[in-house]
Amino acid sequence: MFIGRQSELQYLEEKYNAPGGQLVVLYGRRRVGKTETLRKFCEGKSHVFYSCTESPDELQLTAFSERMLQKGLPAARYIKRFAGWAEALGGISELPADGKKLLVIDEFPYMVKGNTAIPSLLQNLWDEGIKDANVMIVLCGSAMSFIEKEILAEKNPLYGRATGILKMTEMSFYDAIQFVPSYSALDRIAAFAILGGIPHYLKQFDDALPLGENIRKNILSRGSILYSEVEFLMRQELRETAIYNAIIEAVALGNTKLNDIYQKTQIEKTKLSAYLKSLIDLGILRREFPVSDGVKEQANVQRGLYGVTDNFFRFWYAFVFPNLSELEAGDSAGIWQYVVEPALDEYISRIFEDICRQYLREQNRKKALPFYFTKIGRWWDKANEIDIMAIDPKKQHFLIGECKYKNSAVALAELTALREKWRPKSDKNKLHYCLFSKSGFTDEVVRVSKTDGIMIATAEDVVRGCL
Repeated sequence: MFIGRQSELQYLEEKYNAPGGQLVVLYGRRRVGKTETLRKFCEGKSHVFYSCTESPDELQLTAFSERMLQKGLPAARYIKRFAGWAEALGGISELPADGKKLLVIDEFPYMVKGNTAIPSLLQNLWDEGIKDANVMIVLCGSAMSFIEKEILAEKNPLYGRATGILKMTEMSFYDAIQFVPSYSALDRIAAFAILGGIPHYLKQFDDALPLGENIRKNILSRGSILYSEVEFLMRQELRETAIYNAIIEAVALGNTKLNDIYQKTQIEKTKLSAYLKSLIDLGILRREFPVSDGVKEQANVQRGLYGVTDNFFRFWYAFVFPNLSELEAGDSAGIWQYVVEPALDEYISRIFEDICRQYLREQNRKKALPFYFTKIGRWWDKANEIDIMAIDPKKQHFLIGECKYKNSAVALAELTALREKWRPKSDKNKLHYCLFSKSGFTDEVVRVSKTDGIMIATAEDVVRGCL
């Protein structure tokens, strides 16, 4: 069953229905669901879908030729293989189709690495007429730095030719939890906190099994797909994996400032910044600033906090990587019982904040909040930290929120503390408050929320919010 990706499919359909030629570049990290989305898009359309392999150029050309000629090109009566890439790629103009002629090349970087002239050949074909024909070409790739630097960057042959560029990221919380429909609200939140929005990872969990059994069986056990997934991806994308492992582990364990990461890893600061940038470019890490910061503050290299963007990477480096020796010895049950399970709520708590922000974004789109915000994130200074701050375009309205993922109800003292954490700079500013809780609220908080117009929501409310 295909789940989610409605905005990506709508985007591709709009390109398909647009007049004239379309050259779309779709890319994103491995496992994010690019191929499945493209196959879903191609359903019901005359198309050629070619998946490149890491193979010599001649073998790639032979395989591509066979795929094209199978689709009824007139040349198939005379040849079994195109003489070169110019003829092979140019064959798209002769594809029989009722509507737009559609060619999807999956893992396009493999094709280019085998023959670096291919982008130039595509440029010539595009400029010489395909751009005006009823044709759509989709170039897809997982090697994000290659796509951005070798395909899309200025001075490269295809620069400026693409009519659409779509970078696919992980699924939202609300799409991701559709993979585990039988789970309770709390288990759905936990599954997302562990696996993130990567379809390939979510498919590994069986919601007929308890959450702990899924973690033990599908992540902590040797031979399971997710046990070795991170190591596989790191070797695919990066050199010096030992250094990157040390950096990601440091951040996953709570070292979020540049100096803290340096103290933990002892990597020279100038080199550390370059390594961090590579991990940010790959979508593994992020650099976060207080939501109220402007461009000037964000230019300060010492400012900002680093975090692991990918939930599964964060889980793996927090619980699997430090315990590999015992896991290799086969003690997945012990690591679950004594290491993972006792720390799971604390681990989920930070991701619960992100889930609550996604909930507010959905409410914002529905115009269901006291004002429409254009910025949302965290806020902190030297003394205080606020889980949620949302700001309207004129910086007049502020939504201030706290997210509590604990086994006791939120009490009035916590609401009072939130109100004291941040004061507006102007009397014209209007403050609104929201509270999110795993375990509900005391009667006092419920009463005050009604009299003061404070939004309160339980974990169950958040999960139901957009289902």
